[in-house]
Amino acid sequence: MPHVIWEILKKELAPFDGRLATAWRVAAICMLASSIFMIYQLPLVAIGCYLILFVMKPNTGESMLMGLGICVLVSIVVGIMFILMRWTIDSPMMHMVVLALSSFLFLYLGAASPLGPVGNIIALVMGFIMSLLGMVPLGEVATRALLYAWLMALVPMATLVAFCAAFGRSPLRLVRTEIAERLCIVAAVLQAGADTDPPVPTSGAQDEAARPRLLERIREGNESIGKAMLFVQLFHLSSGQEIRLLADAIKSTYALMVAAAALPSDAAAEAWRLSQSERCRMLAAAVQAGDVRTLAAQQVEDTAAATDPAGALAGMLAAFPVMPGAEQHKVKEPSAGFFFADALTNPEYTRFALKTTFGAIFCYLVYTALQWQDIHTAMITCYIVALGSTGETVHKLTLRIIGCLIGALMGVLSILLLMPQMTSIGELMLLVFVGILCAAWVSSGSERIAYAGVQVGLAFLLTVLQGFGPKVELSVAMDRTIGILLGNVVMYVLFTRVWPVSAARLAERKLAAVIEATALRCSDVDNGPWRLRAYADSALAQIAAAREQLVMSHFEPASVHPGRERLQRLHAVADDLEQTYVAQAFPARQPQTASAASREDAMAKLAGFRQTLTMSPA
Repeated sequence: MPHVIWEILKKELAPFDGRLATAWRVAAICMLASSIFMIYQLPLVAIGCYLILFVMKPNTGESMLMGLGICVLVSIVVGIMFILMRWTIDSPMMHMVVLALSSFLFLYLGAASPLGPVGNIIALVMGFIMSLLGMVPLGEVATRALLYAWLMALVPMATLVAFCAAFGRSPLRLVRTEIAERLCIVAAVLQAGADTDPPVPTSGAQDEAARPRLLERIREGNESIGKAMLFVQLFHLSSGQEIRLLADAIKSTYALMVAAAALPSDAAAEAWRLSQSERCRMLAAAVQAGDVRTLAAQQVEDTAAATDPAGALAGMLAAFPVMPGAEQHKVKEPSAGFFFADALTNPEYTRFALKTTFGAIFCYLVYTALQWQDIHTAMITCYIVALGSTGETVHKLTLRIIGCLIGALMGVLSILLLMPQMTSIGELMLLVFVGILCAAWVSSGSERIAYAGVQVGLAFLLTVLQGFGPKVELSVAMDRTIGILLGNVVMYVLFTRVWPVSAARLAERKLAAVIEATALRCSDVDNGPWRLRAYADSALAQIAAAREQLVMSHFEPASVHPGRERLQRLHAVADDLEQTYVAQAFPARQPQTASAASREDAMAKLAGFRQTLTMSPA
């Protein structure tokens, strides 16, 4: 078992392109924000820097948009609190009512809409503001506390936006690099040769490296690169022609990857594979260099109309970056409002908001009754670790406890060994940079360990930043660590005993949605493959998200866990559904000659998947 854990850690902590670039930027922004807090003697520096760890992404454009959004939302919240303060400051009952209602509202908005974790952050800010107002019943002092809470969010977000604008990674370069890497992965799979299997998530003898990378990129979908492309379009970071070509290339390279996964081993001769592989590499070089002239000169060949994997792949490479036939088979995306379709009918959103709000208020009452303000991190923990399913929440709790202990240890060692030697804020800021660099290296990894890095950074900052300069005081570090552990215990009890939601149940819903959508699109006699191809990025990414939920179910207690047999069936459904989707999007034969039997076979498989999902409750 220790050997397995060690292998997982080595894989998760290994360097990859862009990891160091993200880590040092996070560390630099935290260092700059901390210095501003110190110089102007603003409190709440550790929580402000936590927001940087939470918001900062490899795509600096996305980070800037999130930072600006949080600034606007927090400013609106603070404005509302100024209005409400006159009715709540002298009334403990109204104080608690506003705390509960505001917390519930923003948690519900985060759960029932694409707002997501940002809703938790706004609820955290609201709850923290109310906790500060409860400590200072005087009007003028309360106003100052409210302004400090506003600056707690505004200063780090403004620092992040300014730094990313000056030193951030270019979203245009990120888009070009991602598209070029997709083309290179397709080239590697083609060059691997005749041992490439049909669309099955296993590798052949010659493509052990290429096929797993291909499947990994397919399962990522287009969401991440789409956000970078949105920033490129929004701020016109390139010529209009290149922006249009890159937008088309995102869709066509994804379809190319799916076609490569569907390509049977006997689909084409070795010479054809090598020529198409070389073409992929040539196009990748052109994309990476921003060679608009080469991309715009591509011509559609006769193979453009083919729908079998080999013909479609050749046609898409010939027409790159445009997907041949896409205009004739254009599928309109369904319009989606701000809320999810089941926002008013699914009780789990309401239950999630109620559980998290109760946990936060309970922790607030505990440290207020005990007059132990330094364990206020218990309330903060409740907002940070709350997620939709029990498995996700316990997984995050586990990472938070591990990260808390590591970060606190780093902070205590810094206090004992380094702080006594420090005499200036500059030396303290250098310590912050080094500590956050380590934390950001972990947080820039996959979702399976990323939050441990965020918690390492938060616990480290809460420990070493105790005032407006270097301080040697272990009691504060101990109290804040105890607060984090208290919040973890409260949330564990709530999410495992009160309305528990199994991660397997959420996985079932995602798989069921893909099954129904796939059946509807397969029933389209004329445009079935094209319809599947148009939605492949979202459908396959949703299947991958269902797999992650199934992994999270291993963190659930026995009372919530669906059982090994049930998990195995759901994993099998996810794998088979992925294969079916890919095979139908790129059928091995022309739809005009073989589509009827192929569709019947697909519909039978989908019916079998439905039956498996309904065999027993999760």
